Amino acid sequence: MSSIFLRIYGGLLFTLVLVAVLSGMALTIINGVRLQDYRESTAQGTFGMMAWQLDRLEPSQWNARMLDWGQRLGIPLEVMSDEQSGLSQRMLDRLSGGRAIVESSSDDSFLVFSRINPQTLLVGTVTDLTEQLASGNATLTRNWLQSFPAIEREQVLSELGQRLFKYPLTLLDPPVLGLGPRQLALLRTGYPLVMFNPNGRTMTMYVGMEGDSRILRMGPVELLDLYPFRLLATIGLFMLASMSIAIYVLVRGLERRLRKMEEAATQISRGNLDVRVNMHGSDSIGQLARAFNGMASHIQRLLSIQKEMIRGVSHELRTPVARLRFALEMVADAETPSEREQYINGMDHDIEELDKLVDEILTYANLEQGTPVIRYERADVDNIVAQVVEEHRRQQSRVTIEHVPCKALEHRRRIDVDKRYIHRAIQNLVGNACRYAESSVRVSFSVSHDSCRVDVEDDGPGIPEEQRDRVFTAFARLDDSRTRASGGYGLGLSIVRRIMNWHNGQAMVGKSESLAGARFSLVWPRRQA
Repeated sequence: MSSIFLRIYGGLLFTLVLVAVLSGMALTIINGVRLQDYRESTAQGTFGMMAWQLDRLEPSQWNARMLDWGQRLGIPLEVMSDEQSGLSQRMLDRLSGGRAIVESSSDDSFLVFSRINPQTLLVGTVTDLTEQLASGNATLTRNWLQSFPAIEREQVLSELGQRLFKYPLTLLDPPVLGLGPRQLALLRTGYPLVMFNPNGRTMTMYVGMEGDSRILRMGPVELLDLYPFRLLATIGLFMLASMSIAIYVLVRGLERRLRKMEEAATQISRGNLDVRVNMHGSDSIGQLARAFNGMASHIQRLLSIQKEMIRGVSHELRTPVARLRFALEMVADAETPSEREQYINGMDHDIEELDKLVDEILTYANLEQGTPVIRYERADVDNIVAQVVEEHRRQQSRVTIEHVPCKALEHRRRIDVDKRYIHRAIQNLVGNACRYAESSVRVSFSVSHDSCRVDVEDDGPGIPEEQRDRVFTAFARLDDSRTRASGGYGLGLSIVRRIMNWHNGQAMVGKSESLAGARFSLVWPRRQA
């Protein structure tokens, strides 16, 4: 993604979806375990008590007793061996200590297993675990208690609670229970009573005792809440923690990259202009890093140009200033008016040279400050070439300047250019050629399908191949081939290079095949984006 914000939002959205999926899976798994544990806890009392009683009877009595329980509870019962049950060894090991195991059946019912003895299991098919087993618990517990004297029943309830049940078992007088007359009348008939508390989170079972005025109360029993506050709070904290970690990871990378740029900016502020930010990517930070590196390079180049200009200007100013000082001394010593006028004319020439130098320096400085506003327009570049040639013909007569007309059709000669800057670039090249040519300069313009080209050739000494890269450097002097006697300040070609850069082109130098001197070429696209 090219936008750092889209990357962060995308990362957060992905994290949110991932955390939501993981939280849903975790909630499903946890509730599955809790539901299984609730089913086994619910079945443990009823089936544990039946298995306990069967273990105290002879095997020959089991069928009659199971038939009786099955009719009372509506639960078909049978006994089988470990091998017949089809349970794994791990599940068989869990049946120790009176525990029950509940397995889902294919017909929306449940198979409940409880161990009678080390070789035999009690198995029942239950359709409604909560209702059937609640009534079964009350009925079986009452029947079991009634087999003991009233004085021993409290002790028996205590043992049952410790061994089989996970909720309180108590015998209470009716006034203590707070039940209504209708409910007490129902209990006296022998039917168990199941009551749910107002919030629906617990239930309590009541059953009357024969020959005992007290009522057996079992519970309250906590019902399964699939979405308790503690579980939801844990899942919520997990989601918040995951999102916090994701935000930290996403923002940490952004902070680390910004810190690199901060360190680089600090180094530059301390004068280390060679520092660059080594950072890749097409996002906003990567683009900022590239812009920062470009800015640092531009600042470094401007400071280099400034130093170069200071050295070049001091060097170029030294000669005309020295001549002016000498002329002033000679004017004071002049003996005749003609001699004094000669010195004054020389001073005027030096001042004019200084003026031209200052103008070149200001132009170069303005161009090097940055890319100006380029106003492209469709123009016939061959006409601009002819105009420049005519201007130089009027200014001097030492060198013959030939314009080779372009043979392309007029509409193909119309190129996207800034006329002012292209005129200046061609003018600088023609002026440079006129200074160094022996007698002839040739200027031509050509155009192809995608690009155009201006060539300026002369019959001067040319430029050695090893020094051609230097000619476009400000204040450069090639004293061996193109001497200082020809004039110039070494800024014109540097200006040409800048203008070509703005036109997405390039300035090149080579050898003229026809005139045997130097050939300067400007090449740039016909169409600007």
